[in-house]
Amino acid sequence: MNFLRTPLEEPKVNLTPLIDVVFLLLIFFMVSTSFEKQTALKISLPKASQQAELKKDNAIEVAIDAEGRMYVNQQGLLNSRAATLTAALITAAGSSRTAPVILRADAETAHHFVVTAMDVLAKMGFTNLSIAAAREPEEG
Repeated sequence: MNFLRTPLEEPKVNLTPLIDVVFLLLIFFMVSTSFEKQTALKISLPKASQQAELKKDNAIEVAIDAEGRMYVNQQGLLNSRAATLTAALITAAGSSRTAPVILRADAETAHHFVVTAMDVLAKMGFTNLSIAAAREPEEG
């Protein structure tokens, strides 16, 4: 017996609903996204080739040595954890967050110690941070 085969139609994929959904998602995310740029700290970097005068009247100095030990106003901290630094800064600054902070780190200090110190300062609300640099020797 010879049966007649009906030709199979190729399946058609309609992409219009998919494109509509993707377009609506794109619009949703564009509308719901905030484009406001927020900065936690204002950092003024002194140029290392010039002598920068920093007012040390009521400045808080955070120093980090090559091994990562932290000091607040020349007082050594027990460890380099964020909680310890926070407690020392509360003792040094009290409730004022307008005092200038000078961050001095050794050239051999691991990067994460400096980032930890800057993160603690930002979370506490300090906005006047200066990063100290050594003056380059003049050639000549």
